[in-house]
Amino acid sequence: MATVADIRVSGRVIGENGDGLPGVNVVIKGAVRGTNTDAEGRYQLSVPNAETTLVFSFVGYATQEVVVGNRTTVDIKLLPDNKSLNEVVVVGYGTQSRKNLTSAISTIKPEELNRGAISDVGQLLQGKVPGLNISANGDPNSPAAVVLRGASTINSSQGPFYVIDGVPGADISIIAPDDIASIDVLKDAAATAIYGNRAANGVIMVTTKRGKKGQAQITYSGYVGIEKVSSKLNMMNADQLRAFLTQNGQSFSPADDKGANTNWQDAVERSSAISQNHNVSISGGTDHSTYSASINYLDKQGILQGSSLNRVIARLAVEQYAFNDKVKFGLNVTNSNSNANNTPLRNNVLLQMINHLPVSPITNPDGSYFENFQNTGYFNPAAMINHAKDNTKFNNLVGSLTTHVQLPLGFSYDLNLSYQNSTSLHGESYDSYFTQYNSANFYNNPDPPLVHSLLNFGTNGSALRNTYQTTRKVLETFFTWNKEFGDHSINAVLGYSWQGNVSGDGFQTSSTNFPVDNIGYNNFALSNPYAVSSYRVNFGVDGIYQETRLISDFARLNYNYKDRYLVQGSIRRDGSSVFGANNQWGYFPAVGAAWRINQEGFMQNQNLFNDLKLRASYGVTGNSSGFNAYTAQFISGSLGTYYYNGVQTAAYGPTQAANPNLQWEKTATTNIGLDFTVLKGKLSGTLEWYDKNTTGMIYSYRVDPILVPVGSIIANGGSMSNKGVEFSLSATPVSTSKFSWTTGLNLAHNTNKITSLTNPLFVGGDSVRTTQPEGNGQTGSTLQILKAGMPLGQFFTLQYAGKNDKGVSQYVSQKGDLTTTPTIGTDYKYLGSPQPKLLVGWTNTLRYGNFDFNVFFRGVFGNKIFNATRADLFRPSTAQFTNILVDVADEKATDVNSFKYSSRFIEDGSYVRLDNATLGYNFKKLGQYVKTIRVYASVNNAFVITGYKGIDPEINQGGIAPGVDANNFYPKTRTILVGLNASF
Repeated sequence: MATVADIRVSGRVIGENGDGLPGVNVVIKGAVRGTNTDAEGRYQLSVPNAETTLVFSFVGYATQEVVVGNRTTVDIKLLPDNKSLNEVVVVGYGTQSRKNLTSAISTIKPEELNRGAISDVGQLLQGKVPGLNISANGDPNSPAAVVLRGASTINSSQGPFYVIDGVPGADISIIAPDDIASIDVLKDAAATAIYGNRAANGVIMVTTKRGKKGQAQITYSGYVGIEKVSSKLNMMNADQLRAFLTQNGQSFSPADDKGANTNWQDAVERSSAISQNHNVSISGGTDHSTYSASINYLDKQGILQGSSLNRVIARLAVEQYAFNDKVKFGLNVTNSNSNANNTPLRNNVLLQMINHLPVSPITNPDGSYFENFQNTGYFNPAAMINHAKDNTKFNNLVGSLTTHVQLPLGFSYDLNLSYQNSTSLHGESYDSYFTQYNSANFYNNPDPPLVHSLLNFGTNGSALRNTYQTTRKVLETFFTWNKEFGDHSINAVLGYSWQGNVSGDGFQTSSTNFPVDNIGYNNFALSNPYAVSSYRVNFGVDGIYQETRLISDFARLNYNYKDRYLVQGSIRRDGSSVFGANNQWGYFPAVGAAWRINQEGFMQNQNLFNDLKLRASYGVTGNSSGFNAYTAQFISGSLGTYYYNGVQTAAYGPTQAANPNLQWEKTATTNIGLDFTVLKGKLSGTLEWYDKNTTGMIYSYRVDPILVPVGSIIANGGSMSNKGVEFSLSATPVSTSKFSWTTGLNLAHNTNKITSLTNPLFVGGDSVRTTQPEGNGQTGSTLQILKAGMPLGQFFTLQYAGKNDKGVSQYVSQKGDLTTTPTIGTDYKYLGSPQPKLLVGWTNTLRYGNFDFNVFFRGVFGNKIFNATRADLFRPSTAQFTNILVDVADEKATDVNSFKYSSRFIEDGSYVRLDNATLGYNFKKLGQYVKTIRVYASVNNAFVITGYKGIDPEINQGGIAPGVDANNFYPKTRTILVGLNASF
């Protein structure tokens, strides 16, 4: 309400084309009083005095602040906000203006992140950052595989290093999507080398939201979604399979054929899964403090029965200024608590749901589950789910205390302390139903490249329980110096880091012989394993407890001349207990330079470029993940038994050789980039070229047992290369008072190659066949090879050559002739790569009045997929025992080779997916207390265009067995959801 002393101010806000801008926020700085412009861009507002500052803000335009003075009419022209130049980018140990960057960094804002029922932060970035290859299935408890600019090693997860609010190595699962303020992806060594040995796979900096000075603001965001399977394998139904067998002179076994017509995929999948997410936050502040707190609740059902994720994340961030605002204290605490239910024996369920005959029922007439153990490796998937439990409870706590002190002469000092604690409580139980599987050769079905192993489920039920804790304590302290000397400016950082890690602090135990089935893993005291003489308690794997320490010094210098010539240099010295005694310290330098061409005198009279910058950088980063704390040390352990004095005696001896010379894997990256902005900010883009080479890859080499009794040693030796080009483009083709269209396109091409797998001191290792799915009749057959000159995941298998005159599949032999009896390994050929040639992301946002519509496409091109699932289902000769694909209808039962792993099952993995389409409506002018309300509807994974014949072409592209579909793909879903965002 206006007072007597208030001054009535009015005016009009126009855009760059002179049209009035409706919906512009006009507020009094430092107060809550404000208004919005009408349809013609006009406004009226009462202000307290002539010294009042008005703040004009509108999405897509640069915010302006104007002092009223003695005027009663204040007209404003807003210009498009060139965010790519003005935004602040989070880098290691500080921030920088994007216009002055010398390195390759991509920034993603919250409104640019993927939308939908997403439980994993990695999936938020799919298709959004050029060079970031992210693949995910539909499992709510399975994180996405994230690879930046190609795999840099064969040893680690290949995933990037995460820094959350300055806390290095924080678990990304602690972040709720609604709490993200920005994500900065550091790509080249000039950006990442400041993190030294942990930066070879790239660095992702996540910044969460903070409070702002002023009245408290309360926000709510939430959605409810329904998910359905987006694609299924086209398996034969009972009539189709019966007709096929009759045509080929075959018939079902009476033990299988019960006259049913069961769709086993439907039997283990939910018809629909419900997801919901709710986030409530409150933030605000005074002149000397700010606060932000939020709580997030996620409940997501998996489309496979037995799987779900329930998670609560609570976050508190407080900042307090003191000593005339020269000192700022920050306290950040985040806790994530998850309850993850996994489908028991998930990969076995996925395998059995497609193998099972449709003529077999789920249950017998008496209600018991149908089983037929006369068929090898044939188990009821519905029974597995309902007679077992698999649950893990996670709790992740991250707390940090920061202190920032402004010192004289342009100096500042930062002290950051952080503590991370991750605990897991895992339980598995298999009731007495599983005892009958012990005599039926029940093998697990692990993800490639692991090979299967025989499982035993004890007697009268079995259970396993473990709990482990990981803690990380980090101290980082650094000085920063910012100084300007006329046309020269300097930013320098000098710091020290200490980190202590303890992982695997806990225990595991197992038991069997339970009196009843409903005890599960919750009460081991009621079991009686001692009555089963052959049973051995499972105490977990050896060496799970690990303790490591990392000590580092780091420095960075940025020099800027007239915002025209930019130079950066950095170095980090890392010492780690992980490596050999002779090589525990490593040095990771980087240098970068940039030329802002548009600042030159000869560019001042042109009107095309708003910004034009050429960058170049070179640096070295390291990798310390993928190997445990004791990789370089001598270890002794059990070696079975030996015969001595008439009895078998336990043997004990060396199991791992020491290597005091083991050192860092190092990745050297050269990067050249061009940034440009044209047409008054309507079009901007970046072009990058990089050359990334990893040397000293850690690998296990064979050694003469006379020299090293173990017969192998872990040493440096291999190398890998990645070369690529990235291009991103952002444009605003249309911008009027009522309608706007913004679009963004990013493209990335990478060529990956293993350049060496040898060590001059040790034998062999340069040609290793890997990935053995072990389908029926495929024993010993491998799909991929680690080989110098070839990409990671190179397919190496039989070359299919059609059928001979008898209708039997034949293959090209080593000598080049055709054979129906090929030899494993000897007759193998190099037959394609799983590495994509092109990654594409294309987003479009259209706004009309209060409506907004966003559509996002994502594509992957040029990669191959080995469809081992299809091969294992291409078995016409054994169709009376396991189901087959509809596509097998034209095959002959006399072709006993049809299923062999070969180029016949290597398919093009290219696809284009409509990842998300969202339509929203924004309510405005809702009263004094309600600022905004937005309602929206969204569809995820609306459709996919692909020639791939499997369930979905988004097969895992991480690890050393990328691009293999091996009866383990958790189906992706199509989601329709409705949501609400509100601020008060």
